[in-house]
Amino acid sequence: MAISLKKGQGVSLRKSEFDLSSVTIGLGWDVATEKKGFFKALFSKDDADYDLDAIAFLLDGNGKVRLGSDAQGNVMLKDSDVVFYNNMRHAGGAIWLTGDNRTGAGDGDDEQIIVRLDDIEARHERIVFIVAIYQGKQKGQNFGKVKNAFIRAVDARGKEICRYDISGTAAFAQYCSITFAEVARKDGGWEFRALGEPHETDRFTDLLSSYI
Repeated sequence: MAISLKKGQGVSLRKSEFDLSSVTIGLGWDVATEKKGFFKALFSKDDADYDLDAIAFLLDGNGKVRLGSDAQGNVMLKDSDVVFYNNMRHAGGAIWLTGDNRTGAGDGDDEQIIVRLDDIEARHERIVFIVAIYQGKQKGQNFGKVKNAFIRAVDARGKEICRYDISGTAAFAQYCSITFAEVARKDGGWEFRALGEPHETDRFTDLLSSYI
């Protein structure tokens, strides 16, 4: 049975129990529908779909992210240590985003990041996973209206290792992004930790500034 984590808790990813040749970090969510009276429902516009994006920061031993650069030396996120919708596969080839779900519709994982832990470059000590609501500020969207949000780790055989759930409440109404969890090296292996740190910004690049 998968381990259900609470904020701040961690679980060791043990090769003796799981096939860690490929670990899927799955994220899912639903959006709470607002109950409307007859006239409000008749004259109001439908709520816009929530576009939640999964992002991964690969950090070195100093907790920093390496950024890419173009031919002119300008800093850019492409070919960097940031995996997101415009840089879906890391240059090292060991971590990638499978796609960009723009509605959260359907059961199961809405977005997935695949990690081959054995192939992660030695310079990377931690991988931080963030979820941000795209244009959340502009659209008036926040995690107070997101329910059944979760992040989970699944091994190569499809066995769920652990799971961390966040239920949106009024306390999350000002937040448009969450540092959800991380995978960090520990004792020659890896550990999955639930973080659950909410942020007001809807731009993951604002959060990135802490890691460069």
